[in-house]
Formats: sequence, structure tokens, C-alpha cells
Amino acid sequence: MKVIYDRETDALTIIFAETPVAESDEDKPGVILDYDDKGNLVSLEILDASRRVTVPSKIEYQVSLAA
Repeated sequence: MKVIYDRETDALTIIFAETPVAESDEDKPGVILDYDDKGNLVSLEILDASRRVTVPSKIEYQVSLAA
């Protein structure tokens, strides 16, 4: 997984898989979901991220281990 915040475009992108995008869908205005040819979610892009995310340049990563 890769997280990219571009300050120039104010876009936050989360890439779940490095596979080609076959289809994109704007789920809500400014929230774009990308899918591969099998319908799997490949990436998520948030436009105007500084207005939608508290601190788009700060990333916190947490792994929850099942008992």
C-alpha cells in the first residue's frame, strides 16, 4: 500500500495495488474510487484533501492483530 499527498493539487491518493485501473467511479463529489478489470478496488483519491482530511500530510499506520 502506498499513500501520496500532493500539496500542489491538494490530492490524497491511497494505492492498494499496483495494477492497471480499468474503471473509475466518483463515489461522492471529490472522492474517486479506481477498480481493476476484475472489479477489485485499486486506489482511492480524495480531491481538495486539506478541506476533507484533518492533516493530509500526516500518516498514522496501525496493524491490528487478531487474537
